[in-house]
Amino acid sequence: MKNFLYISIITLKLSLSPSFAQNLEVCASCEFTSITEAVDKATAFDTIYVKKGIYNEFNIEIIKPLTIIGINNPVIDGQNKGEIITVQANNVAIDGLTIVNVGTSYTTDFAAVRVVKSENFLLQNLKLERLFFGIYLEKSKNGKVFNNTIVGDAKNEYSSGNGIQLWYCRNVEVRGNKIKKVRDGIYLEFSDEIIINENISSENLRYGLHFMFSNNDTYTNNLFENNGAGVAVMFSKFIIMKNNTFKKNWGSAAFGLLLKEINDSEISHNTFEENTVGINVEGSNRVNYAHNDFKNNGWAVKVRGACYHNIFKENNFLSNSFDVSYNSRLNDNKFDRNHWSNYTGYDLNRNGIGDVPYRPVKLFSYIVNRTPETIILLRSLFIDIIDFSEKVSPIFTPNDLLDEHPLLKPVRHDSN
Repeated sequence: MKNFLYISIITLKLSLSPSFAQNLEVCASCEFTSITEAVDKATAFDTIYVKKGIYNEFNIEIIKPLTIIGINNPVIDGQNKGEIITVQANNVAIDGLTIVNVGTSYTTDFAAVRVVKSENFLLQNLKLERLFFGIYLEKSKNGKVFNNTIVGDAKNEYSSGNGIQLWYCRNVEVRGNKIKKVRDGIYLEFSDEIIINENISSENLRYGLHFMFSNNDTYTNNLFENNGAGVAVMFSKFIIMKNNTFKKNWGSAAFGLLLKEINDSEISHNTFEENTVGINVEGSNRVNYAHNDFKNNGWAVKVRGACYHNIFKENNFLSNSFDVSYNSRLNDNKFDRNHWSNYTGYDLNRNGIGDVPYRPVKLFSYIVNRTPETIILLRSLFIDIIDFSEKVSPIFTPNDLLDEHPLLKPVRHDSN
């Protein structure tokens, strides 16, 4: 990560004559004793080194290209008075600062660091604590948010903000961040071509990651654990969701992944483990689900209607209470060559494919959808009997929802 910063600094400085670029230092005994003063006195493309210490400052406005580097973990304490740093210039890099005590407001979204209408920015190695919003990107593009640690103390949704928020942004990479105890770990709205990679988002009040009206985005290799709900992707298209882990998102309305009005997307090589619902799907079309593991969930997949032309292929469904839940007798989705741990068929020709198709939707899941209290009967013999009768002669569940080629052994997923 540091290499990118140094390359950025060199690139910025070479774009100007070396005679104009300077290094400024901030410390108790330096020429500049406050960051605000150094920012005001600096000229374009200067570098400001902030040395170890506590700086009681807020409303630091950056309106020129600058690089700000913290040495030995200096702390900016906003004393709960408002926003701490606001960037309104291109080519700004901020690295290695600890920022605490952001102001809380019910009318203004105060942030530890806000970037407004800027390009080519870099925010990395920041530690943000006791905050309202952490990093807030607004109408900005071509930036990077790397290796930041964001820890809130959110108690309820209305008085807390998001860890990293992107609003009307484009071409931003969010990588290697650790976010917890905020409202939404990462939130995107009207933000396209965003890459979200290798983040850990946990213990957040609402979602680990939340998309709204954002297209052509990719999120990979992230962990979403123990959130109010894992990830919500809503009203978006062309989303790639790959190599993520959705784990221990428990609660009466919790899920690993919520899809609502999502089209033309890919969900592959993910792990959904110990969630109330692995994937909750509504109004989503032409989504390919491949090489995912669903392990020990309440429901692996819940389909709530208006979902067409989706393909579930070569996934592993392992020890879930319910593999697939449907609330309709109509089916326009395809299940093929998945492994189902609940499959009890046979393989006489030993080709690894069950000779009898597997029907993943049980009558009891249909009953529980309509009368949740009946879940207490889950392990009773009566439930086994009614599930068997529905399998023999489907009345309430989709007749054509079958995996014609169930795999006897779990699919081995290539690292991808």
